[in-house]
Amino acid sequence: MKNMKIYLGIGVAVVAGFFLVAADHIDAPAVSGGTSDITDFYAFQGQDTDNLVFVANVQGLISPANTGSAAFDENVLIEFNIDTNDDKIEDLVIQAIPRDGKMYFFGPTAPSVTGLNSSILTGNASGSVDISTYGQSAVIKEANQMKFFAGPRDDPFFMDFARYGDIIAGNETAFANPGSDTFAGTNVLSVVVEVPKNLVGSSGTINTWVESKRKQ
Repeated sequence: MKNMKIYLGIGVAVVAGFFLVAADHIDAPAVSGGTSDITDFYAFQGQDTDNLVFVANVQGLISPANTGSAAFDENVLIEFNIDTNDDKIEDLVIQAIPRDGKMYFFGPTAPSVTGLNSSILTGNASGSVDISTYGQSAVIKEANQMKFFAGPRDDPFFMDFARYGDIIAGNETAFANPGSDTFAGTNVLSVVVEVPKNLVGSSGTINTWVESKRKQ
């Protein structure tokens, strides 16, 4: 079992059926410029309304010229945390870690330990998928009622940083409509897992957050 230590976590509450998003592009000093930086976290109801989709994007602001060589870090675990009883402690986790061109998924299952350290739950493998290649069709794998994807995607987050700077400086009072997308033309590496709702709690409400954890 491999012990991992948290480098960045983003938390939001999710009510099944609603779309939630959190974003943080290269702001945290501990991960700035590294391979464990989480840029976005999305959780939403799937096209199949009995499912939830979890998305973690890492390594933001990748230029098209550099996307082909961008790669997931094999020493970084992506962990989706799910709190089913509102005590702000993960009751279930879904883990994803890359190895030799594939992304391997474990869970959802109860973690062996909660908090900042994790062990890869090798006894609870749920599936794997070939990491998609930039410029090629997306590879999606289905197994154990779940769907998996990992690979480069266009950065989905919209932010007008120049206008934001003007507002902070007191030179403007509001964002322009339409604004200018600072992230246009840049890419991220995405990890996506779609899972039946009945595997992540049946109360109707969960808390969920994502963490990247580096091998120690």
